[in-house]
Amino acid sequence: MEKKRSSFSSRVGFVLAAAGSAVGLGNIWRFPYLAAKYGGGIFLFVYLCLAVTFGFALMITEITIGRKTGLSTIGAYKALDKRFSFLGWLASLVPVIITPYYCVIGGWVMKYFFEYISGGGAALSQGDYFGDFIGFSGSGLLSTPVFWFLIYVAVTAVVVLLGVEKGIEKVSRVMMPVLVILTIFVAGYSLTMPGAIEGLKFYLLPDFKDFSMTTVLAAMGQMFYSMSLAMGIMITYGSYMPKEANLERSVGQIEIFDTAIAFLAGLMIVPAVVAFNGGDPSQINAGPGLMFGTLPKVFEQMAFGHIIGTAFFLLVMFAALTSSISLMETVVSIVHDKLHWNRRLCTLIVTVIVIVMGVPSCLGYGPWAGVKLLGMQFLDFFDFISNSVLMPIVAFLTCVLVGHVVGTKLVSDEVERNFKFHRKRLFEVMIRWVAPILIVCILVGELLKVTGQISI
Repeated sequence: MEKKRSSFSSRVGFVLAAAGSAVGLGNIWRFPYLAAKYGGGIFLFVYLCLAVTFGFALMITEITIGRKTGLSTIGAYKALDKRFSFLGWLASLVPVIITPYYCVIGGWVMKYFFEYISGGGAALSQGDYFGDFIGFSGSGLLSTPVFWFLIYVAVTAVVVLLGVEKGIEKVSRVMMPVLVILTIFVAGYSLTMPGAIEGLKFYLLPDFKDFSMTTVLAAMGQMFYSMSLAMGIMITYGSYMPKEANLERSVGQIEIFDTAIAFLAGLMIVPAVVAFNGGDPSQINAGPGLMFGTLPKVFEQMAFGHIIGTAFFLLVMFAALTSSISLMETVVSIVHDKLHWNRRLCTLIVTVIVIVMGVPSCLGYGPWAGVKLLGMQFLDFFDFISNSVLMPIVAFLTCVLVGHVVGTKLVSDEVERNFKFHRKRLFEVMIRWVAPILIVCILVGELLKVTGQISI
């Protein structure tokens, strides 16, 4: 039985790991789409304003809860107030639900990277390659989504098995710098496409005529999910954070990393796709259709498109892995804290759970396509329950707990353990009054989106 809790070796290690968690598929396939849909520059402006206020308040709250209690999600909420023990269980459901289907998507990314690096990238732009792949229309082991799902889960599990310092921190120290370099490289090259400059102007220059409350709601929702909030991840990573580290500064650096990658993802995709579509930003679609359908066609039209496609899917794979590692680590930490078994056994148990829960999402667009939950495929259903329902509820109740039950002083005192809390007043106002209202708006907006009453 492990007695001493694992920890990151330094603040830099913590920042890179937490930033890796925040930087994921949402930055790459959802942010560019929303930026294109809601006016480019004005969406960027609104997103940035929300990230340094709303996002900052929620992130520093969760990381502080983790560091102060030294516990994973379930134990952390109970330690703050026993009446909120249920909130720890509710928050723990989020990574349990997300990790399996996230690994399914990660397997898709790994498959595309394999095709590019093995010289088969041209085939990805032909017909409905992606639909045929996830629909199990291909032949052979390498054409089966289940195979790539299992490989991706295995890679994620190995890093988690190695532990916080030797696994997560070491991998993050390599992956994050490489991810940033690759993103800058692909973004820079995409701007050389004929017509890309018009897309760049649209993306960077805000036009306040395009501002609306829907823009705010879309930016708020993207920021909320992009920063890995209300998933238990930041609480878990906070519990591994050295006590002498500067909390406020660390959160600020995580924000910068996350926002910079989202911005560069837009810079990679928006100008290139706008140029590919003859200057029409409305043709930038969301989700898998953008990454696995549109972009391979764009790369095929580029000079050296094979190299760019290889680099792009390598960086996407890194982004996905840093997030899935943090998701799995959160679940492993919860199992360890409850059962007090060693890391190896906890990781094995969680890996088996991820595989069992992930198979339906893997088969949901193929052999099990006829089976639906609330009219949705398995993956879409799990995404709806975790992202649109549970996460806003967890975040709202966390604001109530910290803002009105245990008090904001609990967070402020921990932040001010060794350093001055420069944004203390902003944090107090946001967590007590503004953030709860915004979170309710996110929840209502997501439910309206699912019912088809609005489009975000």
